[in-house]
Amino acid sequence: MLAWTIYISFLGVLVLLLPKVSVRAARIIATSTAMAGLAVTLVAFSQQSTGTMVTVVRVPWVPSLGIEYYLATDGISLTLLLLTGIVAITGILFSWNIEHRAKEFFAFYLALIGGVYGVFLSFDLFLLFVFYELAIIPKYFLIAIWGSTRHEYAAMKLALYSFVGSAMVLIGLIATYVVAGGKTMNLVDLAQFPFPLHFQMWAFPLVFVGFGILAGLWPFHTWAPTGHVAAPTAASMLLAGVVMKLGAYGCLRVAMTLFPRGLDPWGFHVLGFGSWREVFALLALIGIVYGAMVALVQKDFKFVVGYSSVSHMGFVLLGLMTLSLIGLTGAVLQMFSHGILAGLLFAIVGRMVYDRTHTRDLDVLEKMHLYKFIPFAAVTFVVASMASIGLPGFSGFVAELQVLIGAWRAFPVSAVGAGFGVVIGVAYTWGAMQKAFFGGSEIESGKPHHPLPPISIPERVGAVILIVVSLTIGLYPQLILNRIIPALSSPLFDGLRKGSWQ
Repeated sequence: MLAWTIYISFLGVLVLLLPKVSVRAARIIATSTAMAGLAVTLVAFSQQSTGTMVTVVRVPWVPSLGIEYYLATDGISLTLLLLTGIVAITGILFSWNIEHRAKEFFAFYLALIGGVYGVFLSFDLFLLFVFYELAIIPKYFLIAIWGSTRHEYAAMKLALYSFVGSAMVLIGLIATYVVAGGKTMNLVDLAQFPFPLHFQMWAFPLVFVGFGILAGLWPFHTWAPTGHVAAPTAASMLLAGVVMKLGAYGCLRVAMTLFPRGLDPWGFHVLGFGSWREVFALLALIGIVYGAMVALVQKDFKFVVGYSSVSHMGFVLLGLMTLSLIGLTGAVLQMFSHGILAGLLFAIVGRMVYDRTHTRDLDVLEKMHLYKFIPFAAVTFVVASMASIGLPGFSGFVAELQVLIGAWRAFPVSAVGAGFGVVIGVAYTWGAMQKAFFGGSEIESGKPHHPLPPISIPERVGAVILIVVSLTIGLYPQLILNRIIPALSSPLFDGLRKGSWQ
């Protein structure tokens, strides 16, 4: 059934492109399509409780090249498919106010969702790359047409960074195909192929960085804050919620699975580094601390959340480099948790605050005391902020704790640095929350220049869904861990376990 998440999404695009589709009809079509995709995912999630790999569809596509239309899923894919379905439906709820070219907006939106579903389901590398590219095109148009704050610049920057990363990945995949004998692009078969050590040593960083660009890997992260800020609310939710996860997923599913020896020690040291594992662990740590420190000094409310996304994605990449079951599990859980919470934060900042006050300047917002005029937004942001900084009981706490435990075993100094990043995260989160909603006691309370519309029912429903999901996983993480852990223990990761696995 999971293949229908892709088909339904693209079918929704075709329906939206029919002539004479009204704004109201476009909303209904988009909502129905996203709900159908989420329903299929929930059914599969409940049925596939073991987390082991299951083939969905496998038929020849380009037989002469050994390329197949091969869709499959395991616990990692299931987790990210569930995330995609949840963010997709809530993004539409927070886009209920879209009037300008609404049917085109929702068509691009569903095309992006369909591409993301395809990436998480593809177990043929060529097919994965096709869906990966399909997801880039709608991103550009969503930001360029419906964005704000230098939206054309941000859209072009995002597209260029994405295509550079894609080119690196494509070179790596072509080389992999040739070295493996040019007979298959099947991920499962290639994971068992004994690639030469010297090949893995250069192919791994090439593919890892190619995917890592989309995951916000420092110093290739600069597209992310500008893209988040310029994007309309739903696109910001998708960018932070699921698109950045495409990059992290590719790092784990492709680079680390195919080239596990690329993480082995070099046998010599350069500038104190003895392996690519140490290099990328340091880059992840810099991303955590740098993103948090830059967020701390931002005056634009949305930039605070944008740089916080870079910081939180650093935890995902650090977790991957721990090469331990607990660290990798934490990394995948952090992908899910950050997708939910970043989506909620962008929804509050972009839709609830900016669309009503027409400003994101924290100094201006500080004088408005918004908790008096939109109390639901204030309460929701407090809850989302506490969840984001790792309050026990929410998903972020479980995810970051696992990453930090894995990092402590592998890189004790990096674990301390990451903990420092968490402390800075508390500072910028509390600072932004105080300024945006509650103001300073010494500042004279001012009223917005015009009455603020109340928070709509679709917005309330979307916010409640995201909070409940984070709370559910925080209180009962086994719901997802029971699927992630068997997937990481599967034969697909035998190469990692035989190497530097802790």
